[in-house]
Amino acid sequence: MTLLCGFDIGGTKCAVVLARRTDDSVEIIHKVKFPTPSTSDLTLARLSQELTGFLRNNPDAGLSAIGISCGGPLDSKRGLILSPPNLPGWECVDIVTSFQKAFSVPVALQNDANACALAEWKWGAGRGYENMVFLTFGTGMGAGLILDGRLFTGTNDMAGEVGHVRLAEDGPSGYGKAGSFEGFCSGGGIGRLARERARELLLQGNAPGFCPNEEAIASVTAETVAIAASSGDPAARAIYAEVGHMLGRGLAVLIDILNPQRIVIGSIYARQRNLLEQPVLDVLKRESLSLSLSVCTIVPAGLGEHVGDFASLSVAEHALAAR
Repeated sequence: MTLLCGFDIGGTKCAVVLARRTDDSVEIIHKVKFPTPSTSDLTLARLSQELTGFLRNNPDAGLSAIGISCGGPLDSKRGLILSPPNLPGWECVDIVTSFQKAFSVPVALQNDANACALAEWKWGAGRGYENMVFLTFGTGMGAGLILDGRLFTGTNDMAGEVGHVRLAEDGPSGYGKAGSFEGFCSGGGIGRLARERARELLLQGNAPGFCPNEEAIASVTAETVAIAASSGDPAARAIYAEVGHMLGRGLAVLIDILNPQRIVIGSIYARQRNLLEQPVLDVLKRESLSLSLSVCTIVPAGLGEHVGDFASLSVAEHALAAR
C-alpha cells in the first residue's frame, strides 16, 4: 500500500492526512487533527510523531511523498515558511528539509490557496482544464492559479493575492485595505459590511429584521445574514446582492486578464450560491469581455467542505510529479 501524506498547518489547528493513490484520485484512509502547538519546533515534532506512529502501526504501508499546506507568506522553492500572521514566531522555518531527512521521500510546500487549487484541478471541479482559477472566499480571499496546465506561483510565491485588489474607494477592510476584494468577499468582510449597513438603516429609523437594534449588531456574522437572507429578509438579501456585485467585479478582472476556462470558488460561494450567483452573472455580462466570458464557467468547489483535506495531499502528488 503506497500512500501520500498531507500536513495542513493552520493558526488554530493542524491535520495529518494519509491517502491511498487510485487510478484517477485518492482515497483518504486516516486523518488526525490537533490544536496547533505554541512553537514551530513543537508543531513539526507533533506532525512527525503522528506520521511515524501511523507507519509503525501499518508496516505494509509505504510512504511515497509528503505535501505541506500552510498560510503564506512562504518560499515554496526553498521550503521556507516566512512568518505568516496566523503563526506568530514562525520566522523563516525550513519545514521541507526536516521531513525529507526524517522520511526520505519527496516533500513540497505550498500556500493554502495554491494547495486548494491543485486539489480542485487534480480531483475536483477543475479536473480536465488547462486554465483554472481557484478562489478561497472563506476567512480571507486568495487565489490559486493553474495556467497552461501548471501551477503558477509568480516570482516569489505572491501570485494570486487577489484579496488585496481594491474594488471600491471605500468599503469594509480586508488584507489591510478598505474597499478591497477581501473586504467585500470574505467571511469577516461580509460581517463588517452587514454591521455597517445595519447601522445606516437604524439611523434612518428603518431597522433591519435580522438586526433590530444596536445591541444585536455586534453579533452579526456572514452566516447570520445568510440565514436571514434565505428566509427572505430584504435587508439581508440586499447585503448579499452587494457582495455578489463585488464578487462579479473581481471575477471580471480575473477573466479579462487571465482568460480562464473555469473559476472554482470555495467555502462561502459554495454554501450561498443561491444568493450570489445571479448578481455575479449580471455584473460579468456588463463588465467582462464577451469572448473571454463565453469560454469561462464559474462553479463551486467540487470537493466541497473537504477541499482542505485534499489540498495538502495534492501538494504531495505535485512533489511526485515534479521529481
